[in-house]
Amino acid sequence: MSLMTVDRHGAVAVLTLNRPDNMNALGAPGDGDQVQAVCDGINADPEVRCVILTGAGRAFSAGGDVKAMKARAGAFGGGGFEIRNNYRNNIHRIVRSIYGLEVPTIAAVNGAAVGLGCDVACMCDMRIASDKARFAVTFLKLGLIPGDGGAWLLPRIIGQDRAAQLLYTGDMIDAATALDWRLVTSVAPHDTLMDEALKLAQRIAQQPPHALRLAKNLLRHGVTSTYDTLMDMSAASQAIAHLTEDHMEGVDALLEGRPAVFKGK
Repeated sequence: MSLMTVDRHGAVAVLTLNRPDNMNALGAPGDGDQVQAVCDGINADPEVRCVILTGAGRAFSAGGDVKAMKARAGAFGGGGFEIRNNYRNNIHRIVRSIYGLEVPTIAAVNGAAVGLGCDVACMCDMRIASDKARFAVTFLKLGLIPGDGGAWLLPRIIGQDRAAQLLYTGDMIDAATALDWRLVTSVAPHDTLMDEALKLAQRIAQQPPHALRLAKNLLRHGVTSTYDTLMDMSAASQAIAHLTEDHMEGVDALLEGRPAVFKGK
């Protein structure tokens, strides 16, 4: 079954992990290729200004396919070097593609986000949780380690101590705890989760699209770059933004006391 479906709501693209029968488990052959193709298409589409990532059914994603692990099949089959390459060429392609989206991304976490599923949610810029959502980093319970970049990203979101607690215990936390730990930005009633995510995405999508992508790029690099490097990037990006028609539209709208209409020019 295809892993991901894509729906458009104007300038917002909704990506849905679509394997509800196995809680949107990840890592089947071809998953990385499919996600990369979808994300490359979004990056190449100037009409897309924001992305929502969610899951079909009762889970966001249960993570890696445990049945495939048991059978030593798919991404989890073969010798050590084969498994390493399966991670690099399949599972890593999933998370790299989502993390590499140039437009702002919102994870609408509708249910369990476990292991790789939790890490995929963390690849998004923002996370909104259903009040039924649950989060866990359960790699150690399977005799594994975070093989998908979560050990790099999770401490940057919730801090080293909270990330260590989640990883070392494998405990499941509820949406309220995730909010308290700043793993999510807000919690919504389950039935209104997508409405809330779309409202936020549509507010973001009103921003000038070129400047929006440049701003995300700066925000991402600000996590790891030096101050001087980011200042150079900021000057170069600002020079590009100053030369857009959207910049002048924003200036005119402010001076004329009206809402700006940005066209991506």
